[in-house]
Amino acid sequence: MSEESDNYPAVAALLDGMGILAVRHLSTREISITAAATLGRLARTGPTRLTGLAVAEGVSQPSMTQLVQRLSRQGLVSRTADRDDGRAVLVCITDAGRTVLAERQRARISRLDALLATLTEEDREVLADVARTATPVLHRLVENALRAEHLGEPPTV
Repeated sequence: MSEESDNYPAVAALLDGMGILAVRHLSTREISITAAATLGRLARTGPTRLTGLAVAEGVSQPSMTQLVQRLSRQGLVSRTADRDDGRAVLVCITDAGRTVLAERQRARISRLDALLATLTEEDREVLADVARTATPVLHRLVENALRAEHLGEPPTV
């Protein structure tokens, strides 16, 4: 194992811990993680075909159809005809969907504030220092993952 890859277990453990914290302790339960991810994707990328959403979120087309129907009944998404292909339908996030995403973010921040308050000032400073250093790298890592996902290929340097 190279010296560089010796760090991988520590990085993997950190990312795992961040994932557990985000999913189990900071997320709200009003809507599923898949529903929230789908709304987030629609907010970032704009109107998308249902088939594209299914692939992007890693679920079957029938599962995405059911999810979109549920989100539509809740008023969080709408469907519009695709101008380029009259047979296709585009799924769009609504203002209510954007409100749900904003409320989820506010709730996550509030829960994080409460959790951070359980740490010492020194621990909070350590986390702040790590965040300042790691955030740009984490953003690049996410961009690389999204790019690879979009291309259907493994991430490359």
